[in-house]
Amino acid sequence: MKPVVHNRQSFCGRALTAFVVLLVVCSAGRSSAADVFASAAKLRSKYLADIEELAQWCEKEGLPDEAGKTRHALPPHDPTKLYLPVLPKEIGPAKPSADAPAQEAEWQTRFSRLRHNYAAAVYEIARHAVATGRAGLAFELVLSAVEADPDYEPVRRLLGYQKFRGRWRTFYEVRKLRGGYVWSDQFGWIPKAFLRRYENGQRFCGGRWISAAEDARIHHDIRAGWTLETEHYRIRTDHSLEAAVALGVKLERLYRLWAEIFIRYYASEADVVAWFNGRNRPQVANLFRHNVVYLRDRADYDRSLKAILPGFGTEGIYFHGTAYFFVTPDGDDRTLYHEATHQLFHESRPVARDVGGRANFWVVEGIAMYMESLRQEDGYHVLGGFQDQRLYAARFRLLHDHFYVPLAEFTAYGRERLQSDPRIKTLYSQAAGLTHFLIYYQNGRYRDALVQYLSIIYSGHDDPSTLARLTGANYKDLDQQYREFLAQGGTETGSEQPKAEGVGRGRWTVGRRASPLPAPRPTNP
Repeated sequence: MKPVVHNRQSFCGRALTAFVVLLVVCSAGRSSAADVFASAAKLRSKYLADIEELAQWCEKEGLPDEAGKTRHALPPHDPTKLYLPVLPKEIGPAKPSADAPAQEAEWQTRFSRLRHNYAAAVYEIARHAVATGRAGLAFELVLSAVEADPDYEPVRRLLGYQKFRGRWRTFYEVRKLRGGYVWSDQFGWIPKAFLRRYENGQRFCGGRWISAAEDARIHHDIRAGWTLETEHYRIRTDHSLEAAVALGVKLERLYRLWAEIFIRYYASEADVVAWFNGRNRPQVANLFRHNVVYLRDRADYDRSLKAILPGFGTEGIYFHGTAYFFVTPDGDDRTLYHEATHQLFHESRPVARDVGGRANFWVVEGIAMYMESLRQEDGYHVLGGFQDQRLYAARFRLLHDHFYVPLAEFTAYGRERLQSDPRIKTLYSQAAGLTHFLIYYQNGRYRDALVQYLSIIYSGHDDPSTLARLTGANYKDLDQQYREFLAQGGTETGSEQPKAEGVGRGRWTVGRRASPLPAPRPTNP
């Protein structure tokens, strides 16, 4: 279903892109790409060596748990996944107890200092990158800093956090807390004086206290449903307040990660420079909230959407400036992330009225299918990977069914042509595979081009040749590279290999090794 565009602009605040870990030692002038890479390899290699040296010291001193924690500071490695750290709310690691062995206290001191110094060095490189006109690179660098030291204050503030009452809070959270509200994982933001009564089964509605059962009866119809506001969303539901809160948490997580990955989609180079120079994001009161309707079950969803979209059987949809979902018993969030991604791309900056209407529609769906893969692994938010069902399907269609529409033809497909094609499921599988390819091929060789491609399409200035111009590769070469990428299961191809472990474009990181990739299998696309 074609999403309807609203030319509303929201502000994603301070965010960083997840295409990271190129650590650059900048000189006064603009270094060549080769010089930058060599300097980056040297800096990253020293950090890896320092981590391993400290881990070996721990083993020598009889601290095996601390040795494991030290090595665990390095991110996992899989060149076909993006890893974004889960930022802790708590400030600082736990300090050793007063009666802890001296070796344990020494380890804690050395470990904290090592990570802090590395974060500080990376942040200074990022500041220099801004000063030399490399604002995009600067935001790529700060993720490495906060990953090494989540408590490095200059970076945390750059990302929109501040210390407040012993925890890292966003500016929105601070405003709510100062206004007398508290956050409840059950009820969301409520006045602190209400919390005990809510926990005891009472609800405040229409200026009076009532029972939870009466509250549920009043809000049973979606037209009078509960309304929950989070920092970036307004959610209306007829299921329960608790369900709206759980949904809000997921949507806010998606929002932060989307904003990190696609910063140059909605922010200009000048915006990034201003953020490094201390400019705050707009006041909370002016933030635009994305509208979401959350129905109690599939039957309620079908009834509610029937008047809007007769004849359409969907699992969720973004339509006329609102995303619609329903509570699912299995908790599968793929459709949620897919449609919410469409909403973010359409509402985070002015866009064309008919995005992808004439050409290039495949990537509008491809990027939403990519964001479906969001999950949490080992302390990181993770996207992509050849284990994901969309990429399984793409590999099967190409390598087993031998189905492929060449890019020279595929890029000419507009929305109506693609969605009316009887091969639509297979075409969607190809779109998902091509999107993964542009993100991961040769350590992210085409990632910047992909973000530019999306930006141009959503602006309505694209044509079938846009992708070739941005990548600097003709479509026949891209077709061949895509086949190589899928045939090798994401294994790096070509000559552009990293010269040192842990360094390269786009989160090319080395730490704990990922499991071998399984063979492709057919899935239901």
